[in-house]
Amino acid sequence: MARDIKANSSKWINDNNWIAAKFSWQEGFGAFTYSKSHIDNVVKYILNQPEHHKKTSFKEEYIHFLDDFGIDFNEKYLFKWTE
Repeated sequence: MARDIKANSSKWINDNNWIAAKFSWQEGFGAFTYSKSHIDNVVKYILNQPEHHKKTSFKEEYIHFLDDFGIDFNEKYLFKWTE
């Protein structure tokens, strides 16, 4: 499913010339689930992302999610760019 979403969305972005350069997603993906009882917190989180990311980088937050969900990882494989 993630492969199809990434392929179709990048094709749509490129076909519609949304950005000057060719758009492509990074390799891999992460998905985290929450129970329905947490829906209010998830909505607040999404709505607050612009302000939140002024203080916390995406990379820092992603690592925090991995830690919170107890997922073992090697940081050298997470991202190809440096912040």
